[in-house]
Amino acid sequence: MSRRRLLAGGLVGGAAAVTGSLAVSAARSSASASSAGASADHVVETGIVAAAHDTVPFHGAHQAGVLTPPQAAGVFVALDAIAPDRASLAQGFRTLTARARIAAAGFTPTPTPRSQPQDDSGILGPVVPPDGLTVTVGVGASLFDSRYGLGHLRPAGLTMMPVFPNDRIDPAQVHGDVLVQLCANSVDTCLRALRDLLRRTRGAFAVRWLMEGFHTPSKEGVGATGRNLLGFKDGTANPVREDPQVADTLIWSQPADAPWAEGGTYQVVRLIRMLVEFWDRVSLSEQEGMIGRRRDTGAPLDGNGEFDTPGYSRDPAGDVIPLSAHIRLANPRQATTDASRILRRGYSYSRGFDTAGNLDMGLIFSCFNADVHRQFEVVQGRLDGEPLEDYVKPFGGGYFFVLPGVRGPNDWYASALLS
Repeated sequence: MSRRRLLAGGLVGGAAAVTGSLAVSAARSSASASSAGASADHVVETGIVAAAHDTVPFHGAHQAGVLTPPQAAGVFVALDAIAPDRASLAQGFRTLTARARIAAAGFTPTPTPRSQPQDDSGILGPVVPPDGLTVTVGVGASLFDSRYGLGHLRPAGLTMMPVFPNDRIDPAQVHGDVLVQLCANSVDTCLRALRDLLRRTRGAFAVRWLMEGFHTPSKEGVGATGRNLLGFKDGTANPVREDPQVADTLIWSQPADAPWAEGGTYQVVRLIRMLVEFWDRVSLSEQEGMIGRRRDTGAPLDGNGEFDTPGYSRDPAGDVIPLSAHIRLANPRQATTDASRILRRGYSYSRGFDTAGNLDMGLIFSCFNADVHRQFEVVQGRLDGEPLEDYVKPFGGGYFFVLPGVRGPNDWYASALLS
């Protein structure tokens, strides 16, 4: 845990993250140059403090938590709207915004008499640091039913997530009126924010399902691609999120039928159980054939480095990279398939074991698309029937539309939708 939290400061973009990284480096240098009495624990603790001061800007045309490099911890909570009317729903979103804005900046809780319930849970101490927190809020298609008179404002691309052929959907862990994605350098920061948001909006929202995840920095060096619980690098072929043209084409949505939604994006969340006991009994060569990459380096099977471009045109029969390999189906790397690329931003999860004694762990798959039907569903269609399906079982999640960004101190989530 100490190593993960030490490195977490380098995962968040922006000037504050750079400052945090410099502080960690300075702490390392200081510890090395100091007397023999200085311990490694001092360096680690200094690193934690530096990471805790990381701040991701809250205001902007787009919400944070989309293009933000994944932080170490993530919590995904889907909510049912229980507000009695549209005005109460709007107030719920205002409150959600106010509390998220405060937490993302860091704050000192308001003093409260000891005889009364306190303003904060206290799990982070007397001062709440920002710790790289991002709060990303989306809405599901079910929010646009008859309850709040929003049906005519639903973007045409926002639908309920269908059941795909390999799914084993649990009705208790799918869909939702609202999705809140909380990400930070430390899991306790996410949990503090979760408790605060749910406490303050209890009259407007109720939890439908919740999943906690982790994104562990690679043990192979700072900046190296992390791995999923199948042991393979995950995210190698992601679009370059820093390229504005890529973001405008593949991520940010401009639905002509819903002008209020400009600046948002479609988020797909898939809760995927990985049958790791069975996977661990498969030979390495078979695993690599199913994925299409070497497990050790992440290189495509016809390459030497992780970021080498697979030469599918030189291997039309799939003699090196099988035609059924995951990377070949997901991204054929053809001009005609470029428009279906997605930005993946997933988290691993582990939540004990099931009644049969098998480990319950896997992936909170999350991706962002400008058009979920043109992108995610097209990719999903190509993956239908792949050999990897024997080892992964999606059981929940949903489609959501991430709201446009909060543009200033007087703006709030869903203001354009509910005003």
